[in-house]
Amino acid sequence: MLTVKEVLERKGTEVESIAHDAMASEAVRTMNDKRIGSLVVIKEGRMIGIVTERDVMRRLLGEGRAPETTRVEQIMSTPVACCRFDTTLDECRKVMRENRIRRLPVVEEGKLQGIITIGDLQDHEIEDGKKTIERFYEIFVASPLNWRD
Repeated sequence: MLTVKEVLERKGTEVESIAHDAMASEAVRTMNDKRIGSLVVIKEGRMIGIVTERDVMRRLLGEGRAPETTRVEQIMSTPVACCRFDTTLDECRKVMRENRIRRLPVVEEGKLQGIITIGDLQDHEIEDGKKTIERFYEIFVASPLNWRD
């Protein structure tokens, strides 16, 4: 079973973050510029929340708050569901589904080590499906013992 560590080894461990007291307008600009859907919120070097596109829509725009005067900590999601290096992708999928979230920060020994997204899980499923198709092709089509004979 594939684990979070194996996914991070392939995709990398970079995580975009923002200070808790930054303005929401900065968070929106950063997410737009980097073409990402979330930022981990940091206070005194520790993760205290996550701000997502959904948070911006619901807690900022939906409540009529001004992006230039609203701090990130006022609209972030907390507590944050997290995972570890040894968490399986099936476990990640279950947590995401049950909590209706798309991102899981990876925390090991109290330190942020990366982030797993629903897209990462989908990429794995696609790759796994391709490998299955290739195996079936080798067995049933390319094999010298062709099953159609």
